[in-house]
Amino acid sequence: MALHFLPDGPALVIENTTRILVIADLHIGIESDLDVHGVHIPSQTRVRLDRVLACMDEGEPDLVLLLGDVKHSVPLTSRQEYHEIPDLLQEIRSRATLKVVPGNHDGGLERFLNEGEVLPMRGALIDGVGYLHGHTYPDPSLLGHLLIIGHHHPMITLRDEVGCSLRDRAYLLTTVDEDCLGLGGSGEAGTTRVLVMPAFNEFTGFDLTRMQESNLGPLSRCMDFVNAEVFLTDGTYLGLLGSLGQE
Repeated sequence: MALHFLPDGPALVIENTTRILVIADLHIGIESDLDVHGVHIPSQTRVRLDRVLACMDEGEPDLVLLLGDVKHSVPLTSRQEYHEIPDLLQEIRSRATLKVVPGNHDGGLERFLNEGEVLPMRGALIDGVGYLHGHTYPDPSLLGHLLIIGHHHPMITLRDEVGCSLRDRAYLLTTVDEDCLGLGGSGEAGTTRVLVMPAFNEFTGFDLTRMQESNLGPLSRCMDFVNAEVFLTDGTYLGLLGSLGQE
């Protein structure tokens, strides 16, 4: 199995017997929510779709997998989402097979999807890799495999000795304690690994140093943060999370 990082997404291409383009947390409609809170930004959905299509051109996938939180509004569907999501999904499916794992923001999304495009909320095993949004317990059949999740919107802040800083989206790779999940896994320590993807939406982010205490889901509560590895969106390895000297 090969993983290819697409930093202009950020997105991943995972290749085994098939090529899968994985995109997490589009959060289409976020501008409507920001507008309610006094932040007025024109819709960026077309710009994001262009980035999706560029990733498809680069990755040449057989399958595009949207890893949850395609939409933003909870629990309803906003006017912006009604207007923009159908065209976005149609442009994707016109170029490749489309599948969606629903996230916690995706109530009502099924009305925009065709038969067979919705995967189980607790995840699906595709070509030897488990995929789920990350806000639920994984299906027990996924344990013992690499799990690709979103939901947590990881970001990293790096500072040098003179105080300059860089804040950017990042990936987190670590193992999950199966006993902590309580799902009756394989019983072998370290057999279930999880790769947390950054959000595709540029307005969302959550500092990695706060993830363990965030209570964002059962997987993050059961991750090994001591030995967690951090990567930038282009695949550059930064080191172990605990060694990055964040404040």
